[in-house]
Amino acid sequence: MATLSLLQAAAPATGGFSFHNCARNAQLEGQGAQRGLRLPTPRKTGTTIAGLVYKDGIVLGADTRATEGMVVADKNCSKIHFIAPNIYCCGAGTAADTEMTTQMISSNMELHSLSTGRLPRVITANRMLKQMLFRYQGYIGAALVLGGIDVTGPHLYCIYPHGSTDKLPYVTMGSGALAAMAVFEDKFKPDMEEEEAKQLVKDAIAAGIFNDLGSGSNIDLCVINKSKLDFLRPYSTPNKKGERQGRYGCKKGTTGILSEKVTRLELEVADETVQTMDTS
Repeated sequence: MATLSLLQAAAPATGGFSFHNCARNAQLEGQGAQRGLRLPTPRKTGTTIAGLVYKDGIVLGADTRATEGMVVADKNCSKIHFIAPNIYCCGAGTAADTEMTTQMISSNMELHSLSTGRLPRVITANRMLKQMLFRYQGYIGAALVLGGIDVTGPHLYCIYPHGSTDKLPYVTMGSGALAAMAVFEDKFKPDMEEEEAKQLVKDAIAAGIFNDLGSGSNIDLCVINKSKLDFLRPYSTPNKKGERQGRYGCKKGTTGILSEKVTRLELEVADETVQTMDTS
């Protein structure tokens, strides 16, 4: 086995993909099972993010629910992140990964903008993000919708955690992506007006909120065009908390007491003194 490994290491590298690690991973999994060890399971995350290209620019949208398993950790989480004055990015997946990834790329874009003396292009941010995510082979759980406008016009990209990207007129990502995409497929049309585009993105995010348990709370929008940047937070609150209609407490004596036993405890009462701390 050792001789074969040396021969394989000495052999010249060939083109294409290598799947040698698949056999290695299966062997490691088998050895771990014999010792009672288990591989870590993937974490289920929930989000609905979307974006579309309209007549004059880009509209990005996201819900505001952050979850920890089956627990709602944050009802008003901001999922639309700043990249550059003309570029914003929606993040789905692990909240910490999306925040740190977008902050790091935003810092690099600012340095790039200072060195060139002009606003960065959207394709530059897309290239930086996809190269970073590909470098970590999916271990950074960040699924992104990148949108912005530059000298070449509006651009919209969806970036997957492994580094692959798509450039499309409308995109959705997250666990509520299918519900949101159904709305886009039904109502999207080229060269939409701004208000019509905002309403469509709102409806798409609302579809994710009402059809996906991992999405909820409010709807945030970000509108980017050549003349303005509108960050609308919240733009809509479709999932308002209901008001309590009555009192649900039980009156004393509602539940009968079958038996009662009193145990007396002998306690020694100690003197307690409070001393002030000298802060002079």
